[in-house]
Amino acid sequence: MIASLNSTVDAVETRLATDPTTSVDAVDLARRLGTTEHHLRRMFSSLAGMPLSEYVRRRRMSLAAADLVSGDDDLLTVAVRYGYGSTEAFGRAFRAVHGAGPADVRRDGGPLRTQPRIRFQLTVQGGIPMDTRIADLPDVRLVGHATRVPLVHEGVNPFIAEHVAAIPAEETARLKSLNDTEPSGVLAVSDDLDPDRAEGTELTYLHGVATTGRPDGLDTIEVPAGTWAVFRTEGPHPQALQDAWAATATEWFPSQPWRLRPGPEIVAMLAFDTTTGTATCELWLPVEPD
Repeated sequence: MIASLNSTVDAVETRLATDPTTSVDAVDLARRLGTTEHHLRRMFSSLAGMPLSEYVRRRRMSLAAADLVSGDDDLLTVAVRYGYGSTEAFGRAFRAVHGAGPADVRRDGGPLRTQPRIRFQLTVQGGIPMDTRIADLPDVRLVGHATRVPLVHEGVNPFIAEHVAAIPAEETARLKSLNDTEPSGVLAVSDDLDPDRAEGTELTYLHGVATTGRPDGLDTIEVPAGTWAVFRTEGPHPQALQDAWAATATEWFPSQPWRLRPGPEIVAMLAFDTTTGTATCELWLPVEPD
């Protein structure tokens, strides 16, 4: 996977050098690298700390800044070269990256927030072994109460917390009584995620359970049969869970013969200690052979 990510960066640089107005075709790139767009985007975002689309945007504006500082072309010529039909549109995109307008940068030589070219490498750090198992599940029906929320990478997601707090305790108990198949326990389901996992993008969050029944009056997510990587976590909640989620990208997937496939990402809450704020969870990620 590390080689595929570096090939992705090479493809971005080649495309920007030959035609900076065009975007990178992640679907075609993933196909040529022998992986999937879903896995490529998720791994890039997790390891680079930014979505692939954001990296391309920053690199494009870094090259545009170099043209402004070292070249003599007028602003409209530079704007058109990088795919913008007006200096106003170019100026907004440029300022969003550099924090200063093109004219200011040309006059003063800065300030600039240049995005260096990324190179990925795998570093063995002797981290804590991950408690993982591979599970094959038949078709799974997830039922409960769903809402749309923005993605939050670290800490408690206040929108999810508000949604769950509004569900009466007796309703959660009723949901638990419907659980008759894996994943076990009360589930936190994230579905319809943005391919790049960009913070602030919307997803469907479902507070519910897995069942073989068809209860009325509940939101439902039908999940086809497939293979799942299941990571067990214990410790402060949600930090231990979020640390494990990040480690799946930085440590587990690069060293395993599995890749992510499209599907919901599920957290099963097995135990929670309100006194200490610690929890035992299972993180279920849909996978396929790499």
